[in-house]
Amino acid sequence: MIQVEHLHKSFGSVRAVAGVSFDVAKGEVVGLLGPNGAGKTTTMRIITGYLRADDGAVTVNGAAVGNGEKDVREFIGYLPEHAPLYTDLEVVEFLHYIARLRSVAKSEIKTRIHEMIDTCGLGNVVGRPVGKLSKGYRQRVGLAAAMIHHPPILVLDEPTSGLDPNQISEIRNLIREIGRERTVVLSTHILQEVEATCSRALIISSGSLVGHGTLDELAHHAQGDAIYTAVVRAGKGELQSALSSLGGLEMRNTFEEGDRTKLVLQGTDGHDRSEDIFNWVVANKWTLAELKRETASLEDVFKELTKENADARCRMQDAGKGTEGSL
Repeated sequence: MIQVEHLHKSFGSVRAVAGVSFDVAKGEVVGLLGPNGAGKTTTMRIITGYLRADDGAVTVNGAAVGNGEKDVREFIGYLPEHAPLYTDLEVVEFLHYIARLRSVAKSEIKTRIHEMIDTCGLGNVVGRPVGKLSKGYRQRVGLAAAMIHHPPILVLDEPTSGLDPNQISEIRNLIREIGRERTVVLSTHILQEVEATCSRALIISSGSLVGHGTLDELAHHAQGDAIYTAVVRAGKGELQSALSSLGGLEMRNTFEEGDRTKLVLQGTDGHDRSEDIFNWVVANKWTLAELKRETASLEDVFKELTKENADARCRMQDAGKGTEGSL
């Protein structure tokens, strides 16, 4: 549904997007994840035709962005971080106005408005001016406006920004429901947002794509393999000497705790070795008191990938300064 190839965009001397490429398939809910200032909003504005790229190409539902954006925009429902709402209009009046702007057939407008009120849970605020609504309900009105023309793609920029915990939960649930029928791309710097709503994440840092994949794939990338902690009723020496018979694992650390030894092992081949550890303990006639398997969290992935990219960008900038000083 969306294909982004080698996207570049600068604002003066500041490079906001540097060679970003990715695809989004039909029916996916994809999170564009990155720290503030990473280039997420710029990327989304280029996808929607709001900004023109300096270089690269974007295709939306088979149509090239930048070559007749009006056609492309018909496929997209776009909700910016600050929803563009006319606060003096009543909810239904506002949705009617947006439906007309979106060229919804007059015979369909009433049906579409009722559909959006139901989908976005706006029944309790019908009859009230948009400006009198809570921020959570204003965000729902913005979503309704973005969807009223039945776009197959939704682009949401920081959809829960500034909401309280209850409102955040409501909007996340709504996005999950919407994602069952539409392709959704949302940007956020909140890790829990991606974990709660997305099937796949694209991590952007300093304008570059530094990681992508399902949440499990990203966790595997960050740590390579799982870490296992096993507490065994046996001596440290005999455990270490028998470890060679346990394939696919290597020792990270050992701690003696009275008549028990805590082993910290790391997988080396990507397979779950929990059962192998259990069988190894039983075969050696020891007692297994505890076995725990841990994989990297999305937070670990995010920190690792964005830190590496930021450090590399700083080194490049420092090298450039040194070159300028020598000229």
